Amino acid sequence: MSFRTIATVAIIFLSTWQAGSAQSSTRTRALAKITVQSSEAKPYDQSARPALMEIRINERFTGDIDGESMVRALQVKRDDHSSSLVSMQRFRGKLGGRQGTFVLQGSETVENGKIKATWFVVRGSGTGALSGLHGEGGFEGHFGKGSDGTLDYWFE
Repeated sequence: MSFRTIATVAIIFLSTWQAGSAQSSTRTRALAKITVQSSEAKPYDQSARPALMEIRINERFTGDIDGESMVRALQVKRDDHSSSLVSMQRFRGKLGGRQGTFVLQGSETVENGKIKATWFVVRGSGTGALSGLHGEGGFEGHFGKGSDGTLDYWFE
């Protein structure tokens, strides 16, 4: 094979590879309404202030994210009723029309009854048609009442 042929094949291969890589990491923004179906809070350490709570929440997502999620959160609840939380949740349903499950890890703050959060898809947690999912986003709303959520996602 001549040098020219090898160089041409290499250029075609790299062009194809770059186009495929760019396509697989294109981000899409999904929007959802998140409604709390049920919630339960239990103290797990009240030996000092602030109190530590465990919260269990069942949520329903509608929109580009369509399905259900069970959330487990740990909360630091301060005397002024503000709080900080960390959470994990497994979503089951559809994202952009693709069926499967994935896990979101979140960090939340609550002040004056309003919650604001950031979250990301836990690497390797996507199943079914959501295998290879990556993403990040968050939500805002009224604590325990429902929120507007976003997820900027891509597949690799």
